[in-house]
Amino acid sequence: MAETIAVRAARPSDLAAVDALLARSYAVQVRADYPPSVMVTALPLLTRANPKLLASGTYHVAEDEAGAIIGAGGWTTIGPQGGRRLGVGHIRHLVTDHRRTRRGIGTGVMTRIVDQARGAGMRALDCLSTRTAVPFYADIGFQAVGPVEVSLRPGIVFPAVRMIRRL
Repeated sequence: MAETIAVRAARPSDLAAVDALLARSYAVQVRADYPPSVMVTALPLLTRANPKLLASGTYHVAEDEAGAIIGAGGWTTIGPQGGRRLGVGHIRHLVTDHRRTRRGIGTGVMTRIVDQARGAGMRALDCLSTRTAVPFYADIGFQAVGPVEVSLRPGIVFPAVRMIRRL
């Protein structure tokens, strides 16, 4: 059942709410797909909102009828590991409240991202998906390219799946 949500551009003042959402939801959602060693080392780095993303104009939050932030995500022209390719946008830090999955929240945020990226001239979206989120991305038109290891800090890597969607 889809919830009534409003998707809007994130603001710097959303930092604490997005941090809390990432921390409580990623830990629950990815637990079955990653060993404890990854959860202990990588998760603290993945569950911090990036203030620059929140201020970028291309990062969005989904709010429920009470104004609570229940989803977030965005895109940039620079990849999470750096680098830029002409016409390719990069999905960044997508999350849905773990207590409210499969209700259209992530799809609502992604619809905004796709529309905005397409309007900015992007021809494709590149995504470094958690193993857990691969079925979600596949359902909305992304195709898996293959496994990758994302370097979070020297000595700390996070196994992910690179996915692409043509626009």
